Amino acid sequence: MSNGLEDIIAAETVLSDVDGLAGRLIIRGEPLAALAGRVGYEDVLSLLWDGFFPDLPHDLRQPLGAARARMFEMLHRELPLVANRSAFDAMRSLMALLPDGTDLDSALLLTAAPGVLLSALLRLRAGNQPLTPDTDLDHATDVLRMMGGAAPRPELARALGSYLVTVADHGLNASTFAARVVASTEAGLTSSVLAALGALKGPLHGGAPGPVLDMLDAVGKPENAEAWISAELARGERLMGFGHRIYRVRDPRADALKAALAQISGAVDTNRMALAAAVETAALKALKQHKPDRPLDTNVEFYTAVLLEAVGFPRDCFTAVFATGRVGGWIAHAREQAATGRLIRPKSRYIGPMPKVAA
Repeated sequence: MSNGLEDIIAAETVLSDVDGLAGRLIIRGEPLAALAGRVGYEDVLSLLWDGFFPDLPHDLRQPLGAARARMFEMLHRELPLVANRSAFDAMRSLMALLPDGTDLDSALLLTAAPGVLLSALLRLRAGNQPLTPDTDLDHATDVLRMMGGAAPRPELARALGSYLVTVADHGLNASTFAARVVASTEAGLTSSVLAALGALKGPLHGGAPGPVLDMLDAVGKPENAEAWISAELARGERLMGFGHRIYRVRDPRADALKAALAQISGAVDTNRMALAAAVETAALKALKQHKPDRPLDTNVEFYTAVLLEAVGFPRDCFTAVFATGRVGGWIAHAREQAATGRLIRPKSRYIGPMPKVAA
C-alpha cells in the first residue's frame, strides 16, 4: 500500500509531464517556458484538446468567445440567487446547472463558465450589474473587462493570460485525478469538472495562494522580512508559497509567473513587488538554514498571489481564478480517460475488527 498513492502510476497521458527532480513541466510536448507569455490561453486549449474532439477548430478564440456569451445568457438570471455565497461556492453551484455532455460545445461552455461567473459575481459584490461578454476579445482580456467594467490595460490582460496558460495542466494532481475518476464512469464533462472543483477547494491543493498575501501584509516592509521569517520558522510555522509535494527544486511555474510580473512592473504597485522580492530572498535563505535536509524552494502559489492581486482579483477569489485556467486541463484529462482508460477502481486493505467466531 502507498498512503496518498505516492509513486503509484494510475494513468498514461499525452497531456503533461511533471519532473520534480529537474524542475520541468512539459505540456503536450512543449516546455512551459515556450508557452507562458508566448501564446494565449486559447492556443493551449487547442494543444490540450487536440485529438479529443473530432470537430475541434484550429483557432478557439471565436468559439470560446461565443461560449462566454451563451454561458452568460444561460445563467445570468440565477446569479442573484447565489451572490451572498463565497465566489467559489457560487460559481460551482451555477456550473452544476450546465448540460452534462461530452462534446466540444459542452467543453467550451465549461471553460467559459468560471471566468464569466466570477466576473459577474464580483460585479454584484461591488453593487454593479454584470456585463455581457465581448465575443471578439480573447478570454483573459474579456474576463478582466467584465470584472472591471472597462477595457483592461493590455499588459495586465497579458499577465492574466500568462497565468491561465501556466496553470492549465500539471500532471495527475488531486483535482485532475478526481476528474479522471468521474470520467472513467462514463459521466459527462460537467460531472468531471464539478468533482475537480471539489478537490481544488481544499487548502492543500488550490486554496493556498491567498495566505501568501497575508504573509506579505504581516511582513509589511522589505527590511522586516528576515526577522519576521526567522520568527515564524522558530515557532514551527509554515511559510506559504514555498515547498511542493513533487518539486525538489524550484517550481518552473514560479519563474513563468515572475517573468509575467516583470512585464507589468509599470502598471502595478512597485512597493508590493519590492516587498515580494525581499520576502522570497529572505525565505529561501532562512529555509536553507533551518531545514538544510529538505528541498524547499519557491512554488507556484507565491507569484500566483502577487500576480492575481496585481491584475485586480480579491484574494478570497484566487482559487476560482485557478479554476478558470485549470478547467481546460481537467476537460482534456476527462476526455483522455474516457477514450483510453477504464473504470478506476483501486483496492483498499481492511484493518478493522473481524467478526467474533462463536465458540
